[in-house]
Amino acid sequence: MAVAFDASEKIAFPPDRLSGTTRGTVIDRWIYVFTAASFIAIALAGFVPDSFSKIAGIKAGMHAPFPLALHFHAVLMASFLFLLLAQTVLVALGRRDWHMQLGVVSAVLVPALVVATLFAVPAIYHGYWNVVQTGSAPARQALQRFMPVLDDILLLQLRIALIFPLLMWIALRSRSRNPGLHKRLILLATAPLFAAAFDRIDWLPSTMPRSPLAPDIYILLTVTPMFIWDLARNRTLHRAYLIFAALFIPLSIVVYGLWDSPWWHAAARHLMRV
Repeated sequence: MAVAFDASEKIAFPPDRLSGTTRGTVIDRWIYVFTAASFIAIALAGFVPDSFSKIAGIKAGMHAPFPLALHFHAVLMASFLFLLLAQTVLVALGRRDWHMQLGVVSAVLVPALVVATLFAVPAIYHGYWNVVQTGSAPARQALQRFMPVLDDILLLQLRIALIFPLLMWIALRSRSRNPGLHKRLILLATAPLFAAAFDRIDWLPSTMPRSPLAPDIYILLTVTPMFIWDLARNRTLHRAYLIFAALFIPLSIVVYGLWDSPWWHAAARHLMRV
């Protein structure tokens, strides 16, 4: 009886070849490293050229100075991305003991990143708003046209503020009992953070500021190699993607519904207390 039960369990619940608990193929071990490394490449491609452009704009009085909260956010975000890369490399090399020890850092870094973001978003908004009120005439004219765009970008930031901590919470809670869910959700939680980076890559086709469709497509493309290989190896849709979709799709419907609406522009100003 016991043997028959064990056999049925194996048929009903096939092993997750990408969980990180077995050596697997080369691609099994390194597909998540590739995804984490692509995150860093996207961040650099988007934010490095834009930062130089913003610095020139600040000197010319056409942009608000970088608030201190933004510097903290940038440092924490960079730290998180490099931690993510290191963690995926350790699992690929079979050093799960080091991976678990280093994972303690994420228990501090992730909440700190969430808090820093909550401070950075209104600080950036208020910085631009202050330039509109007190800046030079050319700066005021330029930024008055930009403020409605900033209202809409706030929708994407609010979506991130819900998706990232929720998925990270589920991922961190499942790290021992379900390593496959843990590693997938970590990467899926991180992907939406790059909407701002994609919007800053000038050579990419974009629908902004009319619609966030293009950044959303690029977000999904960042995890597409992982997703396709997952389907090929396990021949089933892992529930991590269903959890991600259950959050991303409804929140995106709300974002698209409110995008550039008069009600949202008024609500954003009220939310930002300006």
